[in-house]
Amino acid sequence: MATEKKSGDIESQIVDIDTYQAKDNIASNENAGWYSKYMKYLSHVETRGIERVPEDERTDTSWLSPFTIFFAPNMSIAAISTGALGTAGLGLDFWTCLICIVVFSIIGALPVGLYAVFGTRFGIRQQILSRFLVGNYAARIFALLNVISCIGWNAINTIAAVEMFVSVGPLPPAVGCVIIIICTLVMAFFGYKIIHIYERYSSIPNVIICFIIIARLKIEGDFTPGKMSWETNKAGNIFTFISIVFGFVAGWTPSAADYTVYAPANSSPARVFWSMVAGLTLPSLFTLILGAAMGATCFTNPSLASAYTDNGIGGLTNGILVTNSLGRFGDFCCVILGLSTIANNLPGSYSLSLSMQAIWSQFARVPRIVWCVVGNLVSLAISIPAYYDFGEALSNFLSIIGYNVSIYLGISLCEHLLVRKNKFSNYDLTFDEVKHNFVDIPIGYAGFITMLIGWFFAVVGMDQTWFSGLAARHIKGGSGDIGWELCIASTFIVYAALRPLELKYIEKKW
Repeated sequence: MATEKKSGDIESQIVDIDTYQAKDNIASNENAGWYSKYMKYLSHVETRGIERVPEDERTDTSWLSPFTIFFAPNMSIAAISTGALGTAGLGLDFWTCLICIVVFSIIGALPVGLYAVFGTRFGIRQQILSRFLVGNYAARIFALLNVISCIGWNAINTIAAVEMFVSVGPLPPAVGCVIIIICTLVMAFFGYKIIHIYERYSSIPNVIICFIIIARLKIEGDFTPGKMSWETNKAGNIFTFISIVFGFVAGWTPSAADYTVYAPANSSPARVFWSMVAGLTLPSLFTLILGAAMGATCFTNPSLASAYTDNGIGGLTNGILVTNSLGRFGDFCCVILGLSTIANNLPGSYSLSLSMQAIWSQFARVPRIVWCVVGNLVSLAISIPAYYDFGEALSNFLSIIGYNVSIYLGISLCEHLLVRKNKFSNYDLTFDEVKHNFVDIPIGYAGFITMLIGWFFAVVGMDQTWFSGLAARHIKGGSGDIGWELCIASTFIVYAALRPLELKYIEKKW
């Protein structure tokens, strides 16, 4: 880290990305080819990739933007299916699930709000910002892991949607997957502005349908909260559900700044932070708790339990809304809930393309939309076979997301809070034209070593169908996943020990 800061407004300093020196290689290069010429005719299409957004283009002053960007994605069938895992999947009682959801949804949303503030302050995408927070080497690895996470998210979300479609009629799962992926690509093509507009309004029908589900549960009397029972709850299953909830909500952390880079640098940090946290927490609480309540009906209604076993959340939702209930209107509600996955997939599609550009300077020369198409095709290839074992795939994937996010948080929070003293003024965005890099980026030895140690503790604490770590196996009442807790604690401590040594003995000489 640079020891002296240059005078003047940090926003006016020269910035570029790695060796990718073009300010907007697609829109401004006269020789960029047919793609560039075509894009110029589409005024609403965002052609910018990972280049820093200049201050004169940062005009998004609406407080609704950070509130709604994750509101619709979490007001979706994927969120409901995640909540149902606690009761119908892991056998936990409703009250235990409720406590886990409330506590760890809020905890998971806090870092997303923090890095949203970074986006407004610097106008830099999250995985470029990561170079300041975890070092140059680890940042590129985290960018790759975020690409994998976004592809996995889209596949998991798509499966939940297809379960809804299949519950309505005889639709081949592969066709349902193709429908969702194509719809996602059409919307993701336009970029930041259109995505924000779509997310602002697409949650409205989902909210209405969720209240219809609540009404049907009340009328039919299938849901009874019951009592909290420590005899039936296994400690291991509680830890696993906590990991799932945390991974679901905090999973947006490696992409948070991507959605606030067009806000002015003088935006109120408190307003951006709390808008983002509220916009993420409120729908997550609502849908996760609703999902847990829907899953709890499997304890009292054998037909709903059978529907969940046969067709997952699609079968369960269909049993509540259609069978002896709302008929064709219930089918319509199921289809709309299935289409809610588009809102959930859009942020992932957008961020995976940006993260791909952040891995290597040559990748940044490939247009954002190309990476978006490639990533969604991979999601399609994953979603079709994973459809047939969705519950296990969802549980394992969300837990693994929690490991990655926790390692990232442990390192980045330590850098920001302890090394940078929690001050944005301690970040120097000056670009070194000789070294073709930011002058203030850590060399990254400390971050890279800490990341490896974090994954070691993830292995020790994980509890997956294919492996159970040493610590996970020794939880009383059966094995349970404690990987993310070990990851965030170990990486924060290790990085706090290694980073000062890197500063003293390596970066000063560098």
